[in-house]
Amino acid sequence: MKLLVGLGNPGDKYSLTRHNIGFMAADHVALRNRVSLKKKGYQALYGVGRVATSETTILLPQTFMNCSGSSVNAAYKSLGIQPGDLIVICDDLDLPFGRLRIKATGGHGGHNGLRDIIALTGHKDFIRLRIGIGRPERGDVTGHVLSRFSPNEQKLLPELLDTAAEAAEKILADGVTAAMNSFNNYKLLN
Repeated sequence: MKLLVGLGNPGDKYSLTRHNIGFMAADHVALRNRVSLKKKGYQALYGVGRVATSETTILLPQTFMNCSGSSVNAAYKSLGIQPGDLIVICDDLDLPFGRLRIKATGGHGGHNGLRDIIALTGHKDFIRLRIGIGRPERGDVTGHVLSRFSPNEQKLLPELLDTAAEAAEKILADGVTAAMNSFNNYKLLN
């Protein structure tokens, strides 16, 4: 069993914001693989099905971003997941919009959702699929991550979500190294 987690904030207010790109990408993986995300448990919405070649639980924590660890840890422990079988999809301020970065391990990089997951699972050796949302040139970072995508970004979002879903599927089918080799140089053309 693999655990694929999309990070975001619950509720309509946040549904199309930059901070919710993890939710959007995980939902896209679920759609492409016909996994229904209607079950409730682990303080999340989730579904179970085959993604690529792996039996996978797709989890959308409903705890708000900064408290994602309690949801992820509950599923992680209940399902008996190993650190290398946990894949977390999240936004990344330090990557330009449309870039992907896959890492097999590492720190939180200032991301409070990842920070909470590391703190509550006690592991940092899980796979991250980071999706670039860009950093604001000036102004409030919180306002930026909680804002909606620009009209130009919205046009490019379907392609970005397709590519992020392909990257997650590649991790599940062929492993993290193959996925890193295929997607870490990906840049959305705009």
